Amino acid sequence: MRELIEQHKSTLVFVNTRSMAEVLSSRFRVWDISLPIDVHHGSLSKSSRITAEKGLKKGELKGLVCTSSLELGIDVGTVELVIQYMSPRQVTRLIQRVGRAGHRLGLTAKGVVFTADPDDTLEAMVICRKALKEELEPVRIPEKPYDVLCHQIAALLMLKSKWKAQQIRELYAKAYPYRDLTPEELHEVLTYMHNRFPRFAWYDPSDGAVLKPRRTRFLYRYFFGHLSMIPEEKQYLVVDESSGTAVGLLDEAFMAEYGEVGVKFVFRGSLWMIKRIEGDRIYVAPIQDPTGAIPSWIGEEIPVPYEVAQEVGALRARVEELLKQGKKLMSIAKAISKEYPADLETVLSAIAEVEQQVKGKHPVPTHRRILVESLGNTVVVHTHLGTLGNRALARLLADALAELVGETIGVQQDPYRIILNSPIPLKANMVRKILVGLVEEDVEERIEEVAERTGLFKRRLIHVARRFGALPEDFDYSSVSLRKLVEAFRGTIVYKEALKELKTKDLDTQVVELFFEKLLSNDLEIVAVDRMEPSPMTASALEKLSKKLELVPPERMHRVILESAKSRLLSETRLFVCADCWSWMDYIRVLDLPPQPRCPICRSKAIGLVDLYEEKVAKVAEKMRKGSKLSKNEQRIADRIIRSAELVERYGKKAVVALVAKGLRYDEVEEILEEAKEMNDDFFQAIVEAEKRALKRRFY
Repeated sequence: MRELIEQHKSTLVFVNTRSMAEVLSSRFRVWDISLPIDVHHGSLSKSSRITAEKGLKKGELKGLVCTSSLELGIDVGTVELVIQYMSPRQVTRLIQRVGRAGHRLGLTAKGVVFTADPDDTLEAMVICRKALKEELEPVRIPEKPYDVLCHQIAALLMLKSKWKAQQIRELYAKAYPYRDLTPEELHEVLTYMHNRFPRFAWYDPSDGAVLKPRRTRFLYRYFFGHLSMIPEEKQYLVVDESSGTAVGLLDEAFMAEYGEVGVKFVFRGSLWMIKRIEGDRIYVAPIQDPTGAIPSWIGEEIPVPYEVAQEVGALRARVEELLKQGKKLMSIAKAISKEYPADLETVLSAIAEVEQQVKGKHPVPTHRRILVESLGNTVVVHTHLGTLGNRALARLLADALAELVGETIGVQQDPYRIILNSPIPLKANMVRKILVGLVEEDVEERIEEVAERTGLFKRRLIHVARRFGALPEDFDYSSVSLRKLVEAFRGTIVYKEALKELKTKDLDTQVVELFFEKLLSNDLEIVAVDRMEPSPMTASALEKLSKKLELVPPERMHRVILESAKSRLLSETRLFVCADCWSWMDYIRVLDLPPQPRCPICRSKAIGLVDLYEEKVAKVAEKMRKGSKLSKNEQRIADRIIRSAELVERYGKKAVVALVAKGLRYDEVEEILEEAKEMNDDFFQAIVEAEKRALKRRFY
């Protein structure tokens, strides 16, 4: 990647998650902090994002490691190359991202995908082929979102105090998502708005009259408080129960799917078990046994579509068939590399595991063959159904197994397989029979039954209830059980919308129904095998999982954290302002500062710093120069500049490094600066410890 970045004037390196953006940019900086590469994602400070954007546009940076935050809209100048790190997972994602390069008349968009394992490589090959052939995923427009309708009816009542239900239906039926809105569905939404307290509307079903409520304060508060339908994702503080120290943050997606007492997970290179959950704090204890543990970041992944997973399975089937016909792997790879935009070496590495499977006389899992492989307490079910299809099937399978054996079944999935963990050994044929037995079930009905017991549904129910105004925005996720939430909303329009959202965003029931249809018509075969040792492809799947679960020795982790903290702090950007003359300000990266910063105009050492837009600070600086009166907010900004300037004047660049740390108070910064004689490991370690305490303080 570095070679490619250095060969081009400007490069965007896209990754799929914020955590991966941080990891990758941190590695670049640890290797060479002077390398002109920065990071860009939604969680960064405004000034850091602005400086990164300007840096690439001006040519000061050669590359940006970024997430979907730079997929569209933001002007970063001319981009020569796009690198996608790991499979983009969807054709539309790849097109959108690579389209940022050569984005000018007469130029060609150019992109390179770096992959990590055979699954990743085959997936990326399929996605790249589809992109070149313009085979995009169909756009799925949400059908009749009831929470949005509720919000829009509130808007109508703010325009006019009296409406007829028929008028509302005729008006909104002109919008594509509501083209099939029935009177009964509208009636349910209006009934909710009438029955809730305080009311959002008066509704009389007898004549269809819809009136603005007498007390309008709550209606206005609801409307303006829910202008965005994007849910606020809550974060949870992970605390080591034994020492009381903050370990880090987990997001709501992970907690919804796996956040239960007793769950083992790998976080920051160490193995933990959830001991208790209190509000937005998760108390954990370090453990040694990794059996059944899960990676903490699994909830963030972009879903791989069914069609992509199926083509990956078809490629494996083709390689197996040709190998059995006596063809050499090299000749197969040559043929595939002509059809897919990947070099020979890449294709060879991706299909090598299929050759190992065939040589060992093991069945190859394909788009038409389901391989169920039992290794005692762990069963791997190879199914090429994509992320949402496999997640839905995994829930059905685990639920049916749990009913049969009377034990809780742990489940994980990716686009190509389902991994089941059981407290007792399971036979592959037992899992096969359950899989075949599920064919007779009503998928929609069964999914709804299973959904009520999953954290995924709880998360969706809370998001939807917030958007309906049925729960406050700051509702504590862990303060009420899933059972009580379901009981409170069952039968309501809130419940129906949450279930609809679960079945479109988290699970794909249509794919599972298609899977069962193929089983019934014998288009699919299921091979069940019990083994002491996994077959090569199952071993590869388990190894892939173990990489996500890799434990890092404490001394190495300490070094990694310290080096990452150094590179992060030195790469931060802030707006620097002279607190003497108030005539100079500029965005500067901490690394680029001299040991003792000075104002280039008046030579003062009193240089303050803030994480704000230049336009906002310029007004404050102008008033300070003229001696004009400041507003309360402007006074706060001036105080921050003056306070930080006092520290920079006394301690120089060292003060700036401590001031850009996350969440530290001025007294904490001063304490660190007084103890540290120079910017050595002890200095950075003191900042890391102070950040942990600040993180903990945020959750009080």
